[in-house]
Amino acid sequence: METIKDIARICGVGVSTVSRAINNHPDINPETKEMIMQVIKEHNYIPNNSARNLKRSESKAIAVLVKGITNPFFNDMIGIIEQETQRKKYSFILQRVEENENELDVAIQLVKEKKLKGIIFLGGIITHSSENFAQLDVPFVLSTSDIVNEEDNKAPLWSSVSVDDFAESYKMTDYLCKAGHRKIAIIAATKGDESIGKLRLEGYLKALGNNNIRPDKSIILHMEENKDSYSMETGYRLMKKLLKERDKFTAVYAIADSLAVGACRAITETGAVIPRDCSVAGFDGLEIGTYYNPSLTTIRQPVEELAKVTIDLLFNIIRKNGQHKKVVLPGELLVRESTREI
Repeated sequence: METIKDIARICGVGVSTVSRAINNHPDINPETKEMIMQVIKEHNYIPNNSARNLKRSESKAIAVLVKGITNPFFNDMIGIIEQETQRKKYSFILQRVEENENELDVAIQLVKEKKLKGIIFLGGIITHSSENFAQLDVPFVLSTSDIVNEEDNKAPLWSSVSVDDFAESYKMTDYLCKAGHRKIAIIAATKGDESIGKLRLEGYLKALGNNNIRPDKSIILHMEENKDSYSMETGYRLMKKLLKERDKFTAVYAIADSLAVGACRAITETGAVIPRDCSVAGFDGLEIGTYYNPSLTTIRQPVEELAKVTIDLLFNIIRKNGQHKKVVLPGELLVRESTREI
């Protein structure tokens, strides 16, 4: 059975573009939309992720609300979640949440319209309180993100699945420090980030401190609010800015592989050689990092396990077979060609 990820791969576009074509979103090139719809027709793909194709009486549907869908890391997760959902004989809705939208408001409206059985919040910055989430009268799981629970000693009121972004970011930065780098730049999230980006920055700062390295604000570069996304273009553009401080760093740590790949492009355009002149490291474990030249040192997130644990948690709660859990999965440091000891 074809999935939305398969259609995206065949068309050479992202999952979000396929979703926009199916849902008649105005923000898509007409020729691209026509091409996607033709491929869907040729492969007899049934777009279960199209909310408009679901009847109001639908009683076996779950929705995945994705914020930050431009991050390629989510493509694999969405594909696996869709497959697992269909295998359980449920319909699958993929709902993109714009950066300026409130994902909780979107979820509440979607539950009313489509009579959902459950929701997965994928990515984004979760700033809502548990009281706000109590407005949802269907089970939900926060995947690759969580919200701060002020009463951690009590049973969790929701389920979440993620890696320990602080610990894994610490691991990457500590590796660079132990490799002899004393001047490590970082391409970080926006200054107002309160979720994954904040944790990865804090892990970086903690590792520097534990290695007796004073952080240099001039080589801590933040993405811009309402402008930048976790994309290669962003990594490229921000690396161009960092290169003005070229004498101040020997390594660059980007908090996402997509950012790191863009940064590599900016570095090599100057004639510099990676890692001889500058080491580069990322985070996520995207497939492109394996085949990029040089291959990218990264923290690999267990994508398949993240997706399957997310689905299992949700359906256990839907079927009343389990309690809410907070699951933290380990990442893996992959040392490849883009970094070296100095």
